[in-house]
Amino acid sequence: MLTFYYALLKTNAILLITINSIGIVIESIYLVLFMIYATKEAKIYTTKLLILFNVGAYGFIMLFTMLFSHGHQRSEIVGWICATFSVCVFAAPLAIMRLVIKTKSVKYMPFSLSFFLTLSAVMWFFYGFLKKDYFIATPNILGFLFGIVQMLLYIIYKDKKKEVGLHESRRVVDLSSTLEMQENCQIGLDQLECDIPANEDAKNKPTQKSETNV
Repeated sequence: MLTFYYALLKTNAILLITINSIGIVIESIYLVLFMIYATKEAKIYTTKLLILFNVGAYGFIMLFTMLFSHGHQRSEIVGWICATFSVCVFAAPLAIMRLVIKTKSVKYMPFSLSFFLTLSAVMWFFYGFLKKDYFIATPNILGFLFGIVQMLLYIIYKDKKKEVGLHESRRVVDLSSTLEMQENCQIGLDQLECDIPANEDAKNKPTQKSETNV
């Protein structure tokens, strides 16, 4: 929404207006679906965030820039704010990268998402560079670098999940073999315990016969 507001302040920014309008619609659909299927606690938390940022912060920025700045200065202030938020968005995957390194699993970092985010950062960088709009070009350098790091992590750890699964399957096989051996040993012990009384009875019978004959 901030980039959309920035595009409205710029001249000849049809691409920015169009793309960000589509983005707002898609994100709104996502939020509606989330609010339908989320738990009550998640709905309350999300509603608070929407009121705080999408209504409160966005409204404050619009009101502040409309009252205390004019013309080119207004677009510069909004541009700096947009660049700051863009850096925060690109830095957000750092938590996912840390999780990937810690768990050695790329389960929560799909390659397609990292690839298209990197490609998007490259395109927006060249757009900002050619338009000489450095509020758009500069943050996307960081987005490109983070995207490359994410794809490298995916390449490094993509086979780790298979290895972990193989180790787990081996552990299951070993455990089942151990349990089977224990069960066989227990059966052998039970048979041995049954054989011992039988042998004692067999030994006692001749003795009883001899005593009877006497």
